[in-house]
Amino acid sequence: MLLFKAAVMGVVEGLTEFLPISSTGHLILAGALLGFDDEKAKVFDIAIQTGAILAVIIVYWQKISSTVRALPHSADAQRFALNVFIAFVPAVILGLLFGKAIKANLFTPEVVATTFILGGFVILWAERRQAHVIRIGEVEEMRWQDALKVGLVQCLAMIPGTSRSGATIIGGMLLGMSRKAATDFSFYLAIPTLIGAGAYSLFKDRALLSLADAPMFVVGLVFSFLSAWVCVRWLLKFISTNSFEVFAWYRIVFGLVVLGTSYSGLVTWAA
Repeated sequence: MLLFKAAVMGVVEGLTEFLPISSTGHLILAGALLGFDDEKAKVFDIAIQTGAILAVIIVYWQKISSTVRALPHSADAQRFALNVFIAFVPAVILGLLFGKAIKANLFTPEVVATTFILGGFVILWAERRQAHVIRIGEVEEMRWQDALKVGLVQCLAMIPGTSRSGATIIGGMLLGMSRKAATDFSFYLAIPTLIGAGAYSLFKDRALLSLADAPMFVVGLVFSFLSAWVCVRWLLKFISTNSFEVFAWYRIVFGLVVLGTSYSGLVTWAA
């Protein structure tokens, strides 16, 4: 049963990590329903993000490998790598300062549902003003100032239910990036952010874990990778001809359902 729960959580992580609907929020809700929400489960939720990010590395491997090879002699490659690093730094600083307090106080179904709804309205607003503000068509056109702004916006995702990908994609669009450029940069920024978060969480909470937990983590990582690989490839095709409004309405409706079932007592989302 534990491995089954790990597989379900892995699928939830992979399918939601790169959509603007909050993987952390869905993991909190799924964990509450499955009874998989203790301190060890919180470490598990963060660690299996590594499986999802492996899918991104594979999908974007050509760009990543060519950039690494060109770093010693290409100014464009150096600027791109520097932009990713600049965008990554704010999350590191604020995560170290406030991560523990946020995990202790905000990881609740009510907070998740509320941020689902608020985030949905932000996406609707961003999409409806997008047509006349595009000034960055590709990630290569970004300045370091643009990268820093996206990095600061990413920090909003520390509030569960906000969505890291949603904050960076919609934030990038509001800052003048095209939908494609914002999505691509969100994926590139996810690589150091999620790997760093997973490694730090495993190290910090290593006392909670034992060798017996290895099968649970392996199952979660595998299912996270497989579902994320499918999701990323689908999303890249989807955004070429569609807006993010469908995800906005999903967030709003799902948030209202969670709040309604929670306050009515129909569903016990958390102990």
